[in-house]
Amino acid sequence: MKGNRNKDLLYFVIALSAIVFINIIASKYFFRIDLTEEKRYSINDATKKMLENVDDVVYIEVYLEGEFPAGFKRLQSAVRETLNEFQIYSDNVQFDFIDPADFPDDKSRRKFQQQLAEKGIQPTNLVANENGKRTDKIIFPGALVRYGNKESAVMLLGGSAGSSPEQQLNTSVEAVEYNFADAIRKMTMKKKKRIAMLQDHGELSGIDILSLRMELAPYYDLNSVNIKSEVNLDDYDLVICAKPTKKFSDTSLFKLDQYIVKGGNALFMVDIMNVQLDSIGETGQFVIPYDLNLRDFFFKLGVRLNPDLIKDYYSGALPMMTGYTGNQPQMQLMPWRFYPKISKFGEHPISKSLGGVLSKFTGSIDTVKATGITKTPLMFTSDYSKIVSTPVRVNFNESRLEVDPAMYTSGSQAIGYLLEGKFKSMFKGRLKSKTIEAFDYKEQDQPGKVIIFSDGDLLRNDINPRNGKALPLGLDLYTQRQFANRDLVLNCIDYTLDESGLIQARNKNVILRPLDKVKVKKNRTLYQVINVVTPIVLVIVFAIIWFILRKRKYQRFA
Repeated sequence: MKGNRNKDLLYFVIALSAIVFINIIASKYFFRIDLTEEKRYSINDATKKMLENVDDVVYIEVYLEGEFPAGFKRLQSAVRETLNEFQIYSDNVQFDFIDPADFPDDKSRRKFQQQLAEKGIQPTNLVANENGKRTDKIIFPGALVRYGNKESAVMLLGGSAGSSPEQQLNTSVEAVEYNFADAIRKMTMKKKKRIAMLQDHGELSGIDILSLRMELAPYYDLNSVNIKSEVNLDDYDLVICAKPTKKFSDTSLFKLDQYIVKGGNALFMVDIMNVQLDSIGETGQFVIPYDLNLRDFFFKLGVRLNPDLIKDYYSGALPMMTGYTGNQPQMQLMPWRFYPKISKFGEHPISKSLGGVLSKFTGSIDTVKATGITKTPLMFTSDYSKIVSTPVRVNFNESRLEVDPAMYTSGSQAIGYLLEGKFKSMFKGRLKSKTIEAFDYKEQDQPGKVIIFSDGDLLRNDINPRNGKALPLGLDLYTQRQFANRDLVLNCIDYTLDESGLIQARNKNVILRPLDKVKVKKNRTLYQVINVVTPIVLVIVFAIIWFILRKRKYQRFA
């Protein structure tokens, strides 16, 4: 008996020593294990590195406090879990959850909610139906991130408008890490990256891109550049060419060519067809391609922008006169098939989980052989598309006609590509030796990233005709629907300029595993009984087994 006691005491001392030793090791070497299949509780390595370099307090106010249906509670939990993870890698991350409706009086509540809206956190009318009970509530699904004297709004509810509410919430959960990490990264950057907006070939400028400029100004050094002058593009981290309308000279193309060949990044949003909405007229218009001199340039990069326009059954709308009431013309929003609504995207961080994008007078893109270049499609029209080749007749009367989807037989068309790799110069074999030496010409040099869209209006904001002010990028003037054009453009810029790879956090996948609602409702009582009784039964069974084993053990020494 005494020997057994000594043995038990020895086991106890060994176990206690092991626990102390493990705790000492754990205090020096931090680790966590995520056992979920899709690693939903793990954060990106680039996010960890960024957080470890935060040198001052980042304070986050999340406006998802209060009573929500189960779906929004899941988003609320995802935000809390993600921010808790952030705190593990940085002591400077602090956060609070605030209920925008929790105020002592209506005046204070309305004032606070108005302030949130002015800062970019727009309200959402939450309608839910759970167990036959309908709930209707105004919520602010967003957060404010503060760092020093900087402040940034983060919207937490995303996803495509064509998705189910469950899918939209799932998309929002997937994007939580990136949304917060990207806001922190931009606010804590020590040096702004430089962006050149080309301006000397009729590109968009002034109020047409004011919304984008305001978005980029706090985080990037944005400059209007005349490439025809003695400007050195090598001083810039990204070149943007938005809807050029004038011919590029060989000198301008040479500068662009060498900038890209030497590892520069570029974003092209180009209309091939020369069509302007205000010049169509009552009888319509035949439109022809611009003479931009970009065909060979794009061909060498790996794509061909075709001289056509895409009509899509799923489209935006324009106000049309449908008749008169007395002497007053009656206006009505009618589908405008030359404005494809994009809801089909490629599997890439730039386009993953985007909401709908509104395009205008878009053409098709084909890929061509370019050795060593990776081509990733980013956006597609719907399956009910129709390609109209040059010369294209554009007539407002088409919007008044009934359209049969069966007539739209061209299928889904790619309208945007990401090109990555070491690009070859289009001037290979075309230059004299003196020119090569004078301009440090390279046939092929460093890898770069080029993004090309066949729509120049993707980054163009509408203008309010009443006050002449720029509307937010992606807000449609006529339908007042907010499209995801802003997110698309910012994702393109972030991807090309973020060397840390933080945008890869957008690749996170959280798989939906929905319950069968019919079975749940039918067998609800049975499942409740199982959940309540099973743990109790297991505890009793375990206690009985333990009692029997102890009894047998000590019977041997009786």
